[in-house]
Amino acid sequence: MAVLTKGKVKTCEQLLQAFTGKPVNPEKIVFYGIGERDVYNISAPFEDEGERVIAGRVESRDSEHSNVYFFVKRNGEWVPRENAPVLELQDPFFTRIGEELVLGGVQIFTHPTIEGALGWRTVFYKGKCISGLKEFAKGPDGMKDLRLVELNDGTIGVLTRPQGEKGGRGKIGWTRISSLGELNINVIDGAALLEGQFIDEEWGGANEPHLLANGLVGVLGHIANFDKEGNRHYYPMVFALNPEKGELSDIELIATRSHFLPGPFKRPDLADVVFSGGLVRKSDGTADMYAGISDAEAQKITIADPFLKFEH
Repeated sequence: MAVLTKGKVKTCEQLLQAFTGKPVNPEKIVFYGIGERDVYNISAPFEDEGERVIAGRVESRDSEHSNVYFFVKRNGEWVPRENAPVLELQDPFFTRIGEELVLGGVQIFTHPTIEGALGWRTVFYKGKCISGLKEFAKGPDGMKDLRLVELNDGTIGVLTRPQGEKGGRGKIGWTRISSLGELNINVIDGAALLEGQFIDEEWGGANEPHLLANGLVGVLGHIANFDKEGNRHYYPMVFALNPEKGELSDIELIATRSHFLPGPFKRPDLADVVFSGGLVRKSDGTADMYAGISDAEAQKITIADPFLKFEH
């Protein structure tokens, strides 16, 4: 297994200066059959009952109240799958644990103490297929970017993202459980933070962990900050994690907003937001990254497979 060594924490600005990648083939992914609403923060395509499916966040431009639809290609167009469930969630993600499809997303609710504000939590569903999904776990209130990955020994890695007293604006934590039945708020809250990934003024989270050929975990995620005007900047990034030793690699950027096609934004402060949805690794040494762009649309781009170097 590759030895992972981590240097000093790097800021978004330093990561941008070090970035030399050349993403290619930007493409907008257009969805039909949902009226005038936007589709963004999509998952990568995955197989379900013999066909490719994309889960996407669907909402009106002026609202945060969204639904997750499951889209399939019909006559060359991505449309909602007939008779598939529609979930009242944001930012869908998926993984497979044993024989189960595990799907999650962010559930919003009226904040219990702040008038007029929304709270949020991550909710998990599982089933043999999309049509059989049933809710089985919730994360702590106020936590997004909770992700699971099945490891070689059958245990399950849990990536967390506490904020506030423990995580500041948002840092990544890691723990392991032996089965999905062990996933609960106490376990999630108890996950140890991965050290030295973000300065306190910036934040980040995991979007999609990949079990690599040698047992390491390659993590697709994001790192973000505010500029002086209060605009948000979100950059897709990756790092690798040794689940046995807890070793980390440095965070590296894999694309920026400028590598994607121009398009609309939900609000002006979200114009420079790329939300890493998922990565499809390909046999030719490249990978397709699926992303939400500026909280208003979905695109994909082709990059050099960022995890290959960790598998050698």
